[in-house]
Amino acid sequence: MTRLSVNINKVATLRNARGGNLPDVEKFAHDCERFGAEGITVHPRPDERHITRADVYALKELVTTEFNIEGNPEPAFMDLVLAVKPAQVTLVPDSREQLTSNHGWDTKAHFAKLAAIIQRFKNAGIRVSVFVDADPEMVEYAAKAGADRVELYTGPYAEIYAQDPQRALNMYRPAAEKARELKLGLNAGHDLNLHNLKDFAEAFPWLDEVSIGHALIADALYLGIEETIKQYKYALSNSN
Repeated sequence: MTRLSVNINKVATLRNARGGNLPDVEKFAHDCERFGAEGITVHPRPDERHITRADVYALKELVTTEFNIEGNPEPAFMDLVLAVKPAQVTLVPDSREQLTSNHGWDTKAHFAKLAAIIQRFKNAGIRVSVFVDADPEMVEYAAKAGADRVELYTGPYAEIYAQDPQRALNMYRPAAEKARELKLGLNAGHDLNLHNLKDFAEAFPWLDEVSIGHALIADALYLGIEETIKQYKYALSNSN
């Protein structure tokens, strides 16, 4: 079954808005695992506007499922990941000014850079996923660069799904099938929610993992985190 990794950035955002330790990011991560999440994802940014470096080190000590750190592989990020050695690192080409990730790597144009970075992480025993748009060529060059997985950027899927679910799925099929053909692991993330998740996972049953933060945390405001995780896992289980 497709695994659910909970991105807890928004919990840290709420904590940082007031200072102190409420909500407690570490406890929240522990509870997500206790309620059934199969992974915890964080995206530390250089300005530490949500997850901090201290959070990353603390979470490494307590996460018992899969710990996934995502971000732009600038030198400080690479040093952090290599020090912490999570189960997975997801390479995302976001700039410092971006509010959130909004596109994948051009793996062809950045092939040499990515290949060197991927090899460095793999030498440290860390699985590497590359964040890409739903373009078979970008998937192919991620594989050539040595990636273990790709994560499909699903922002456009979510936007189109609201009007035309089948067209949205058809847009992603060539990239998803290319990953399977190349024996690359397949992840997905961005704007997946309780309305569009089941169909996506059902269309691509070889999907390894989804990383969901914003929508899941927003749902938890109404449902509570235990019930929210239950509903997301139910959507995934009913698609396989």
